[in-house]
Amino acid sequence: MSDDLPNLGERNTLTADDRNFVLRIVQPGLAGLMDGSVSTLAPIFATAFATHNSHTVLLIGLATAVGAGISMAFSEGLSDDGTLTGRGNPVFRGLVTGLMTFLGGFLHTLPFLIANIHRALILAYAVVGVELIVISFIRHKYFKTSFAISCLQVIVGGGLVFAAGVLIGQS
Repeated sequence: MSDDLPNLGERNTLTADDRNFVLRIVQPGLAGLMDGSVSTLAPIFATAFATHNSHTVLLIGLATAVGAGISMAFSEGLSDDGTLTGRGNPVFRGLVTGLMTFLGGFLHTLPFLIANIHRALILAYAVVGVELIVISFIRHKYFKTSFAISCLQVIVGGGLVFAAGVLIGQS
């Protein structure tokens, strides 16, 4: 058992299946979800505050989510062939990371289907909040991070990127 992975469940050791699941699906998926949810905040909210146009925000959000997903898929897939680390097939990990990155960025873009920018922003804030709570829960469940500490870390990181987007959008 590797010292860098926590135990899953009540046992002190990981089963081979648990370890493979964490290394090949949870970790790349979580990295993607975190990247997609956080890295897309600045461009989406900067666009919202700069243009006050939901359709423009939707296009920028979609482009950002797609671009981030492709970038993260290649980054994960090309970073490790899986033989040294046991992290599995790089194409599969890349797909998991890329899809979760896209999902993380696209979920808080969807509210901008609403033409009223103020309503869209309120819904987008709520979606971002849910995304950050889900990320914190996954970290808590699979990596045994304190839920409160995880929430604090994820919300501070997301808050910094969000604030940057708002400041840039209002300038």
